[in-house]
Amino acid sequence: MSTLARSGAVLGLLAGLGLLLVWLGLPRHRRAGLSDRVLPYLTDTPRPSNLLAGDPPRSGVFATLFAPVLGELGRHVERVMGGAASVRQRLLRAGLQPDLDRFRAQQVIWGITGGAGMLALGTLAAVTRGSSPVLVLLLTGIGVISGVAGADWFLSHRATKREQRMLAEFPTVAELLALAVGAGEGAVGALERVCRLSHGALSDELRRCLADARAGASLPVALHGLADRTGLMSLTRFVDGIVIAVERGTPLADVLRAQAQDVREEGRRLVMEAGGKKEIAMMVPVVFLVLPVTVLFAVYPGFSFLNFTM
Repeated sequence: MSTLARSGAVLGLLAGLGLLLVWLGLPRHRRAGLSDRVLPYLTDTPRPSNLLAGDPPRSGVFATLFAPVLGELGRHVERVMGGAASVRQRLLRAGLQPDLDRFRAQQVIWGITGGAGMLALGTLAAVTRGSSPVLVLLLTGIGVISGVAGADWFLSHRATKREQRMLAEFPTVAELLALAVGAGEGAVGALERVCRLSHGALSDELRRCLADARAGASLPVALHGLADRTGLMSLTRFVDGIVIAVERGTPLADVLRAQAQDVREEGRRLVMEAGGKKEIAMMVPVVFLVLPVTVLFAVYPGFSFLNFTM
């Protein structure tokens, strides 16, 4: 009887999912958008450039079923946390599309995952140790909050790591640009050559600048977009040097070499600062762990000898 009950439950679940998909597939839920109504009349237009195309839309059963719920929960998270401008800026710094709704949906997924994990942990504690249901609810709430905050922290961490990689790549890219300019290339030609020969986060940003320039923007405007997306002072000075060289005809190779040297000196200074901080941190186990053990080994034989003689 139990086997028949389980089979009936599975069949009922499958039938319910099938009816739900049929209901979602009704014509009333498949209303044509503006692009679906206009595109059939634009078949003779040339295909748009791939440089201007964004990420392809993702569709599927999961997106069809849960996208509205995730969107609504994401709007609630946005109302609670706020900071839309900061999130968009960090998305750009991390090399992602500034899609706030997608990021809020990711935060919701992180929160649900954290809440589910803590709910399972609290349920296990309630079953094995007889914990209070209030503790289970409290752990679930902590898991949800930790997941949402963890997604925000991970975005900041990802943006910081990408900027660190860009700073590490900057001296080499600046030297290559200086060599290309010294060999007779113009600013655009030097950027194209460096982007073709190099790979990395900074090279990707330079390719994006060239794509914006090919799409109709001037090179100074495209480079200022690079400075606005990253927010690094070194790259801002780099962009200003190229823009001034393009607009006023100043020697670009010397400026690029000087900027590369400045970034290398700044990197050495940061390494020395990190070394000083690590040296101070290393004193903590020495003072609170190694030194007491050493004193104990030095003093304990004397105490044991005194106890033996007494």
